[in-house]
Amino acid sequence: MPSRTSVTTRTRRAQADRSAATRDALIAAARRLFAAQGFAEVPTDAIVAAAGVTRGALYHQFADKTALFDAVLETVEADIARRLAEEVAAAGVSDPVEALRFAVRTWLEICVEPEIYRIALIDGPSVLGWTHWRAVCQRYVFGLVQELLSQGIELGRIRAQPVRPLAHVLMGAGDEAALYVAEAADHAQARAEMISVIDQLIAGVTA
Repeated sequence: MPSRTSVTTRTRRAQADRSAATRDALIAAARRLFAAQGFAEVPTDAIVAAAGVTRGALYHQFADKTALFDAVLETVEADIARRLAEEVAAAGVSDPVEALRFAVRTWLEICVEPEIYRIALIDGPSVLGWTHWRAVCQRYVFGLVQELLSQGIELGRIRAQPVRPLAHVLMGAGDEAALYVAEAADHAQARAEMISVIDQLIAGVTA
């Protein structure tokens, strides 16, 4: 016969699993809706309906719609970093400078996707404030850029210099480039223009 402790443990685990599933469903539903319509245009009723949960469940998981958006942005930024790293790895690019160039090209390809353009680039800073939005971004893609720059300096491919400020400059350029491409009438032309410009920036710091 199972002990009272083991029953309690299983019950708590089941509750935790249900709670995690509810949270995941809300984030997934909100992510789709925010990408398609924008944060301001999505009512909470639409989110709970799409997630298949109650309104009470939403407020049990998140303080408000803004807190839910914050969680959505986290998932989008994490996915961006993962995709960039996976694309570089899949291409077999080992040189850090070439990996940086390849990551830029990948970024300017995916930045036009609604989830990235609307959530990460447009609504992110306006909904959460620039300081918090920037902090979320730095937890993910910024680390990838820093790592490539550090490797480049260590291998003598990039001139020795403080890594963190250089990463900030390239991140800022990358975000502006993405907005330029995503908002252009001709994405392909805008992408080619920005790739040329950022390639020159990278060339300017190489050894």
